[in-house]
Amino acid sequence: MLLLLLLLLLLLLLLLLLLLLLLLLLLLLLLLLLLLLLLLLLLLLLLLPLLLLLLLLLLLLLLLLLVLLLLVLLLLVLLLPPPPPPPPPPPPPPPPPPPRLLLLLLLLLPLLLLLLPLLLLLLLLLLPLLLLLLLLLLLLLLLLLLLLLLPLLLLLLLLLLLLLLLLLLLLLLLLLLLLLQLLLLLLLLLLLLLLLLLLLPLLLLLLLLLLLLLLHHHHHHHHSQ
Repeated sequence: MLLLLLLLLLLLLLLLLLLLLLLLLLLLLLLLLLLLLLLLLLLLLLLLPLLLLLLLLLLLLLLLLLVLLLLVLLLLVLLLPPPPPPPPPPPPPPPPPPPRLLLLLLLLLPLLLLLLPLLLLLLLLLLPLLLLLLLLLLLLLLLLLLLLLLPLLLLLLLLLLLLLLLLLLLLLLLLLLLLLQLLLLLLLLLLLLLLLLLLLPLLLLLLLLLLLLLLHHHHHHHHSQ
């Protein structure tokens, strides 16, 4: 009895130590999450001018593609043939296959109804033994985890402290990079805005030319009919 009491006390002490270490780990993880959020905010601030630059580049590419598309449409309007006749209607779909799986299930259903009570009886007989085995396995696993996790938790605490220091250094570096990058990206944004202002009149001119050609072609086609 005394030995059992001592073992229980030791287990309680180990559980208390494990809980304390887990609380410390949770606190450090919260600090890490806060630092990661700060890092994410800084990264967003760093990436925001880059995203604006990418959007402007995409807009330039879209404008260039629109210019090319308008040129192709102009060529197509000049060489447009008469409209083709409507296609014939599609054939009707084939009938669905007969449901063979349903027939197979109906054949197997009486056999399943016969086997189900036998399976339930076996489960009721084996259930207490399985519960006892599960309890024993859980106790053994708890003891092994207690023995294994103590050094690992200490090591994790040290690693988390190192990560906190590294994240602080990264925050400082990102702040410096943000200041440098903003100056460079302002110049690039100005250049891209100038390019956009140069491309917009060309796009409008091509649109007007396309509309005039379409109207002329439609009028000519109507007159020929």
